[in-house]
Amino acid sequence: MAKKSPASSRQKARVLSSKPAYRGPAFWVTTDQVLEPSGVRARRDIVRHTGSIVVLAVDDSRSSRDPLILLERQYRHAAERYLWELPAGRIDEGEKELAAAKRELREETGYSARHWRRILRFWASPGFVAEAMSIFLATGLRPGAAQPEADEVIQVSFVPLSQAVRMVVQNKIQDAKTISGVLWLAQQKAVTKREK
Repeated sequence: MAKKSPASSRQKARVLSSKPAYRGPAFWVTTDQVLEPSGVRARRDIVRHTGSIVVLAVDDSRSSRDPLILLERQYRHAAERYLWELPAGRIDEGEKELAAAKRELREETGYSARHWRRILRFWASPGFVAEAMSIFLATGLRPGAAQPEADEVIQVSFVPLSQAVRMVVQNKIQDAKTISGVLWLAQQKAVTKREK
């Protein structure tokens, strides 16, 4: 039997002070002194971010039994390796999530989509990063010309969902947002199959 949460588990930490420690083009860092709901006083260095979107672009023009998903392969310096990922990017200041998703898909891959739906929202690394991510399902894809930024060298591939799941299980897809999107779609397909 699950324990009931104390009232304090629904409270937020009280920020006693917050000082900027770093400001860059993609994120900023604050050093916060907080009083946690438990009563503990602590220092929290937080990476602040405007949020990100992720696009699970699915080619639904063929059999839906094993749909094709659009993956990108690009070098990521922080990981020191090439990673397979879903298209994704930062939400610009004042930009809506859906507008950011449409922009990123077009810029990185050239594709646009007729149908959009937000399927997941999660925190990338909530221990110290204040970045929320939303995954949008995009269907009814139409090709176009990509417009990547100068530092983006992106290889784009359509991969069957079953292969993408194998890539996750075999540790060939190591990007958390991509793992989340791939497994969400696989679960949806499994539920649909059971209901038939």
